[in-house]
Amino acid sequence: MMSRTILPPPYAGTRVPRLAEVPAFVQSIGSGWAEPDVEAPVSEGAARAARAHRSRLIERAGADVIVVGAGRAPVRSNDTAYDFRADSDFVWLAGCGVQHAVLVIRAGASDHTATLFMPPPARPGENGFFSDAEYGELWVGASAGLATWSSALGIQVRPLADLDEVLAATPGAWASAGTDPDLVRRHGLQVESELSTALSDLRMVKDPWEVDQLRQAVDDTVAGFDAVLAEIPAAVAGGGERWLQGTFDRHARTVGNGPGYATIVGSGPHSPTLHWVRCDGPVLPSAPLLLDMGVETRTLYTADVTRTVPPSGRFSDAERRVHDLVENAHRRAMSHVRPGRTYSDFHFAAMEVIARGLHDWGLLPVSVDEALSPQGQQHRRYLVCGIGHHLGLDVHDCTRSSYEAYQGGTMAPGMVLTVEPGLYFHTHDTTVPPELRGVGIRLEDDLLVTEEGADVLSGTLPISAEEIEGWVRRALSTR
Repeated sequence: MMSRTILPPPYAGTRVPRLAEVPAFVQSIGSGWAEPDVEAPVSEGAARAARAHRSRLIERAGADVIVVGAGRAPVRSNDTAYDFRADSDFVWLAGCGVQHAVLVIRAGASDHTATLFMPPPARPGENGFFSDAEYGELWVGASAGLATWSSALGIQVRPLADLDEVLAATPGAWASAGTDPDLVRRHGLQVESELSTALSDLRMVKDPWEVDQLRQAVDDTVAGFDAVLAEIPAAVAGGGERWLQGTFDRHARTVGNGPGYATIVGSGPHSPTLHWVRCDGPVLPSAPLLLDMGVETRTLYTADVTRTVPPSGRFSDAERRVHDLVENAHRRAMSHVRPGRTYSDFHFAAMEVIARGLHDWGLLPVSVDEALSPQGQQHRRYLVCGIGHHLGLDVHDCTRSSYEAYQGGTMAPGMVLTVEPGLYFHTHDTTVPPELRGVGIRLEDDLLVTEEGADVLSGTLPISAEEIEGWVRRALSTR
């Protein structure tokens, strides 16, 4: 059989054409497109809430001009980036999240004005339409135009290219911590710690719209726990911790923006590791399974909830003993969440329960009083983290506040916080008996401080060991 000669293609060996330099292509690609009808992704109520937030900031900060940047996605590798998530201060003040966008707020005699600068989409007729992988609509899809954004947000929206000229006339303006450092340097902006503190303090008390977002985040998270429990058999059979992590992350991405932080799934020896986000181990059928998970809504408010469950549907005697002590500390701490109390009260209340329990088990080398003293803290060997934190646009919200405003501050209606005591006995900790090694138990709920006390937003989830066992068994029985 004769072999056939394969001829090279006509232009083999020549440089592949740069499309932007080919007039015929540019003319062809630039026409024949209908105008896309794309709405700006602004959630209902977000623009109104953002306007109120800006007014509160201007009243508190006292600056004439404030510049707040949305940020940009960090590089993942080479020319690929992680998914973009806007700076939380920007979202709180603008009501949206757009990469590279910058909000300029000007104080007025009786009110404020706000102008948002953002990169416009690259549309047909512009070379960027087909050549710009960041803004070209052939690459990223049709996007809302600036006029549409302006209408949705109720403020002036201008091209990002206009920003330099505007900032050149406002030297010394205050800039938020998330503003592009190069922009700060070029225009002599001042990154004031006072601004960061003011934003952090103001974000502590949520308005009704924000509370609704957090309720939604928690409700979606509770549904995510049910989805994860239903997949425990598949995880035990071979999918492991990553299967459950993937289950929750898929749920969070479906109902919201995604997980509000790296989902923690820790089975057995991994359960005592506070931030076990590697999730690369098996799910052991007869060991505690710690699940710390939170859905971030599309408005970027997040929940943060933890339960520790027995994959078999039954805690061992040792696990039950640890869970009961953590539950007692959890309930005691939640009873201290109410308006007018010092924020740290619930921390100390939980720690007292933990310390007394550990002492009763013979695990404290000193008295309870000595352990609880500032010079002691021996019980913290098994609980090095705190008992809770503020919650909102960030899972650890309001961290730039002063000690006096945060840990030493007073709880007030509208604050949303977590309560999360736990005990963590690592497999290689020789100070505990063998039956406790590899047992990590945490309970975490999200609470809204009200006028009368507190509303446990995640209260539909079981807390007691018996209720949790029943919850797991019901989930397994539906498989």
